[in-house]
Amino acid sequence: MNVAVVTVGDELLAGRTTNTNATWLCERLVERGVSVERVTTVPDRIGDIARVVNEYRAEYDAVIVTGGLGPTHDDVTMEGVAAALGRDLVEHEEALAWLEESGYSRADLTEGTADLPAGSRALHNEKGVAPGAAVEGIYVLPGVPTEMRTMFESIESAFTGAQTYRVEVVANEPESALLDRIADVRERFDVTVGSYPGGSVRLVVGGTDEATVEAAAAWLRERVDQPE
Repeated sequence: MNVAVVTVGDELLAGRTTNTNATWLCERLVERGVSVERVTTVPDRIGDIARVVNEYRAEYDAVIVTGGLGPTHDDVTMEGVAAALGRDLVEHEEALAWLEESGYSRADLTEGTADLPAGSRALHNEKGVAPGAAVEGIYVLPGVPTEMRTMFESIESAFTGAQTYRVEVVANEPESALLDRIADVRERFDVTVGSYPGGSVRLVVGGTDEATVEAAAAWLRERVDQPE
């Protein structure tokens, strides 16, 4: 299963808010064996949201959108998703009923709180008010991290893939000097190798067969200079 993550918010693009939602989602998805192919941040503009969601829903198995939920002037994510699907934005009766059962009076809710793309399944917000939505492989979640994480946990069973195993090998050599051994290990074993330089170089060996990954990591470990 391959997935695209879209985070919405002017504050993310301005650097005023750290995009922890994208990092958390990627970690959880990869743990479930899902391949995250894109992470994109867009401003609070209906046209930008609609264009990116429409492109990604045609290209990937699922699209997760976070941020911009609610009834305020800059909460336009639901409208953008509705535009991407060519659907109207309508008041969702089930979402309103759930909010009532949770202690929110309809009269006290701001107009538009429960407006979702027509035909959506409402995703209830256990930690907040504004509901999320699931429609045509698009999952719309809140931007508040506690709300987003709780809502994702209610739907994470929809995201599955082959278990991936990873083993890290640390090399005390320049990255450029390791290229031949990286090529060799990939040729000998059915694995991927990520190379991440810093004080040392972290070589992350990955694959779907645990024994193969372990063997490839052991092969590499014997052929690189390791920190003392």
